[in-house]
Amino acid sequence: MKRLFALLAATLLTACASTSPNAPLDPGPLPPVEYLIGPGDNINIIVWRNPEVSQSVPVRPDGRITTPLVEDLEASGKTSTQLARDIEKALSRYIQQPVVTVIVTGFVGTYDRQIRVIGQAARPQSLPYRTGMSLMDVLIAVGGITEFAAGNRASIIRDVNGTRQQFTVRLSDLLKRGDISADVPMRPGDVLVVPESFF
Repeated sequence: MKRLFALLAATLLTACASTSPNAPLDPGPLPPVEYLIGPGDNINIIVWRNPEVSQSVPVRPDGRITTPLVEDLEASGKTSTQLARDIEKALSRYIQQPVVTVIVTGFVGTYDRQIRVIGQAARPQSLPYRTGMSLMDVLIAVGGITEFAAGNRASIIRDVNGTRQQFTVRLSDLLKRGDISADVPMRPGDVLVVPESFF
């Protein structure tokens, strides 16, 4: 009997130590993530002492930009500093020692860093990831969930160490009951799936 009790206790302790697949793993705070320019971003290019080649341009769907004297320059996937150096290099054929500053004024970001919300959200959409973003921030941005949503059966699809994993989240508890324990950190590239309720 004592052996059976010890075995049962050991099994329970092991079960308590394991992580539930129904709750997203919190890998702790992310290291600072530099913003990478993506298709759909708007950027302001300032060339010091050369206002005729300074202008605001959108990043095209193919990830490239075109400015005076610089055609079809790849912008997507670069930081604003990296893009500024590339523009300086391209302009150096026409302007002696150009000094360029790039300011991102409209944020979309690269596709792999966006958070996508699909299903029974009030406004399903892709959102640019912001440092420290939580599930509650995402729900505010999409206007919550519809009356037909099965909020507590929603899930986050996340890339964890190169493999896609799916974790259950409790949207109804968070939104309707104010249960802050249901709020979880979001990560770049997360997909929030809100299924429809079956009556």
